Amino acid sequence: MPHVRARLAGASAHLPERYVTMAQREAQIAAAGPFAPPSGLVTQLTGVQGVHLIGDDEQASDLAVAAARKLLAEHGTDPTDIDLMIFASASQDLAEPATCHIVAAGLGLTCPVFDLKNACNSVLNAIETANALIATGQYRTVLITCGEAPSLFAPPYLPDAQAFVRAMPSLGLSDAGCAILLTAHEADHEDPLLATGVIASRFAADSTAWPSVTVSTGGTIDARRPAGAPQAWFQMTNTRMRDSLTQLTPRKVLPLIGDLGLTFEDFAFIGVHQVSLADIEFICGPAIGVPRDRLVVIVDALGNLASASVPLQLARALESGQAGPGDLIGLVGLAAGCSAGMVIIRL
Repeated sequence: MPHVRARLAGASAHLPERYVTMAQREAQIAAAGPFAPPSGLVTQLTGVQGVHLIGDDEQASDLAVAAARKLLAEHGTDPTDIDLMIFASASQDLAEPATCHIVAAGLGLTCPVFDLKNACNSVLNAIETANALIATGQYRTVLITCGEAPSLFAPPYLPDAQAFVRAMPSLGLSDAGCAILLTAHEADHEDPLLATGVIASRFAADSTAWPSVTVSTGGTIDARRPAGAPQAWFQMTNTRMRDSLTQLTPRKVLPLIGDLGLTFEDFAFIGVHQVSLADIEFICGPAIGVPRDRLVVIVDALGNLASASVPLQLARALESGQAGPGDLIGLVGLAAGCSAGMVIIRL
């Protein structure tokens, strides 16, 4: 029986219309509270020049629906062709029901659906999961949707400089929707590295770092928040997560490339979760050594898109022709918690 794996049939992205420059964002915070962020400091530290913000009448599910509709239309796929839909995102519309049902209703889907959440690695974990379900014959056509609205968890005002330090990374949070279509594909080459589809994936975690970056809303911790307590916004209390990820990624995740007998030069495109331009310098620097021309840099213009970052880069690489049929691509995720992972795919 021929080996079956998930083939990447397409990827699409949607950005909300509203765009705010970092200078405008700093001015809004200064006008709302007692502390004014130093002008230009966020851009100086992160490289982020502006962010897309979800509309006042939009939800995370709306961004996912918009991206999925675009993808299905581009590929002539009818909603009835979808066997399974996974909503993979750090964001959600509400705690109950799962946001996947809201997305499915918006798309007119009648197939099984579920949510998959792992911070900024949600989409990559969904690809890993979908590939396993397709390989076992459970499903043949899987739609992964993502709607991210992390900007809603950036504080609208800051009481002092200490609060600014804790919240500073959140000012670069940006909103987007993405969708990925995976279909069952029988092995078309004797060499598994040359066969179309998901070749391999590897993930690692250091869960003891979870308190370093949090958004403590929507769960039991938030439900027990004392009456009158301030809203729990995004907070970074220390650099533990970043320190851990700089170890996990090169030591436990990226060795997958060498284990398969590959090098970075074999890839047409490598998508990497982007929080700041410093991440790009680290990835392309001597510690890891990814060739810069393999990347699609978006963080300067679009900010940190949470789990939509990597699939949006993928969609742009496909649209521009940087990656096409027969090419090898790698998707690298970095997430709060913390976890790191990589998925390698032959288009």
